[in-house]
Amino acid sequence: MPAPSRPRPSGRLARYLVATMADGPEPIHEHSDRWPALPYEALAPTVDYLNRLVQVAGKYTLDLPFELGWGNIVLGVTPRGLSTPTLRHGDVTFAVHHRLLDDDVVIETDAGARTIALDTGSVASFFAAFVTAAGELGLPPPGSTITAEIDGAPALDVDRTPRVWDPDAARLIWAGFNSVAAALERWQASYRGHRPRVGIMWGGFDLSATRYRAAATTPPADRPVFLQNGMTEEYVSVGFFFGSAPLPFASVYAYIAPQPDGLDDRSWGPDCASWQPEAGLALLPWEELRRLDEPEDAIIRFADAVYAAAVETAGWPIELVGPRHDGWYASRTPLART
Repeated sequence: MPAPSRPRPSGRLARYLVATMADGPEPIHEHSDRWPALPYEALAPTVDYLNRLVQVAGKYTLDLPFELGWGNIVLGVTPRGLSTPTLRHGDVTFAVHHRLLDDDVVIETDAGARTIALDTGSVASFFAAFVTAAGELGLPPPGSTITAEIDGAPALDVDRTPRVWDPDAARLIWAGFNSVAAALERWQASYRGHRPRVGIMWGGFDLSATRYRAAATTPPADRPVFLQNGMTEEYVSVGFFFGSAPLPFASVYAYIAPQPDGLDDRSWGPDCASWQPEAGLALLPWEELRRLDEPEDAIIRFADAVYAAAVETAGWPIELVGPRHDGWYASRTPLART
């Protein structure tokens, strides 16, 4: 779900985070593989490249029945990368799997599959290879070549800017998405209201977990139509992204829409989380998160604090959250005998 604006930390927080990163990595706990450092400058070129590439297959998801908040378009985080939902076009059933750990994209159908390498090149060259492979499987080209949510970006089929594929960066990108997705899926499990699947919103290339309640809103008239279509009901969104030029740090973020008053002096769960009034966002910086004893639990505490803020400042119903059965696993619990 697109945030009301890209996260922008206060000058004091930005200076603190820059100083923290400049000092070099500090010792962390036993989760270095799952919670690796995600340096913005090193990852940004590959993030930018991937943001454009996933839009090619992402266009097919636009033809799925519209789900509140664009829940129909999200890419799932898989054991090897990012995948579209199962799609159907005419007689062809297919999915597109961006295998970040294998440096390729697989178009898989009920009749066969084709593999396209993720390699140094251009968006236009990838688009051409994708269209050729899709045609061999009986699929039409994507219905649009517009590059969404990237200001000034050329169309996918004419973007010939040379780009370098970095396999190591791709693996770190998957690790970040995978770790946060695990936490947000746990957080969403107990919600009784409408909740789209946790996944990647490919336009902004951020991971999103959104909770809705049946309370209609009037979207701002100055927003693009696609954003207005995502803002027709009140929602709470918690997400993750790898940073931007104004905010060069990976962060878990959250916001409440419409934004209520009374958020400035609240606690946001972990001590390293803070409210950024200029952006209208609560932020949990990755570099702080990964140093905690239990980062996954910290993300859930952060998300719970955001929902509590919605309850206490915007009148959200607490009864939409059911009991959380952490520690109860059906696969290891014998069925009761009658």
